[in-house]
Amino acid sequence: MKFARVEALVARLRVYLELIRFEHTLFALPFAYVGLMLASGGRFDPAVWLWVTVAMVGARTAAMALNRLIDWQIDALNPRTAGRHLPRGLVKPWETLLLALAGFGLLTWSAFNLNPLTARLLPVAVFFLTAYSYTKRFTWTCHFWLGLTIGAAAAGGWIAQTGSFAPAAFLLWAAVGLWIAGFDILYATQDYEFDRSHNVHSLPARFGIPAALKAARWLHLATWVLFVLAGLASGAGVWYYAGVLLVGLVLYYEHRLVGPDDLSRVNQAFFEANVAVSTSMFFFTLLDVLNR
Repeated sequence: MKFARVEALVARLRVYLELIRFEHTLFALPFAYVGLMLASGGRFDPAVWLWVTVAMVGARTAAMALNRLIDWQIDALNPRTAGRHLPRGLVKPWETLLLALAGFGLLTWSAFNLNPLTARLLPVAVFFLTAYSYTKRFTWTCHFWLGLTIGAAAAGGWIAQTGSFAPAAFLLWAAVGLWIAGFDILYATQDYEFDRSHNVHSLPARFGIPAALKAARWLHLATWVLFVLAGLASGAGVWYYAGVLLVGLVLYYEHRLVGPDDLSRVNQAFFEANVAVSTSMFFFTLLDVLNR
């Protein structure tokens, strides 16, 4: 009987992890570590790493749970998303809200265990983590709101380490923010017809798919330039720039996967290529600070 209860609990936990797409933490968490490492100058503080990790897991859980809750009625109408947990009734709205509150609880706990600036910035973080899900209801710039929100993870890592802002933190924030906005635009091309017919705002729905793909390419070029500038501002070494070079190649490959007449590999471009971007920057920055 006890084993059956444990098995049921594990199964339910798996449902919650699927609901919030926990694997997508790989987009933002590595960049929080990149910001932390560039700020540290090679110093390693296990407590800072721990609390940054808890903060990122909490923020990601809260943001994704709220996004699913806020959008579930739209998701139910969209054939691509109708199979998600809330439209199918696999998870109740109150469970999703509790997940979001638990995530905010972890974020709050972490912020107060890092430094005074992270604690003071907590209300700002909560606002953006909550608000960005509503932007698709009134503006095609929703992709940039998402980038602004998730890109803050990189600056958050810097602030967690130093307790202050710096030019490199803003450059890294901008780089990650434009990267996120660019691949979110690519992802939104899948819903072009649905968004136009249901008054859901996105850059592809507003300007068309060819223009959206071109915008994403320019955003990712700007991303690459900003990664270079962030390295210069933080005094990064050769390994960091090797990572930036690899990221440039990955971004080029990502845009080769999709075209106006062939969107069949958007999901591959969205997940595989972008996980490669974040993990490459993490590992090469780690090599860089270890060899200073």
